[in-house]
Amino acid sequence: MNYPIPANPQEVVALRQSPVTEELIAAAIAGVVQVARSNGQSLDELMAEVLADDALLDTKQRQWLSEIVAVAWEKLP
Repeated sequence: MNYPIPANPQEVVALRQSPVTEELIAAAIAGVVQVARSNGQSLDELMAEVLADDALLDTKQRQWLSEIVAVAWEKLP
């Protein structure tokens, strides 16, 4: 993977400077999972954030993303 997994929120935000690729998206998701864990969040709390209504994603897209985040949560050490 060409992108290191972000270790803090600032590193996740810094990914915006890179061109969007599958690897970048994977690194961002892994970083969000790591940051949530380091902040003591549970998977349920993170899922609630992902599923929260926003202007970027519609309901179906948020559901799809939440499923990916849940898989990443289970697979990442």
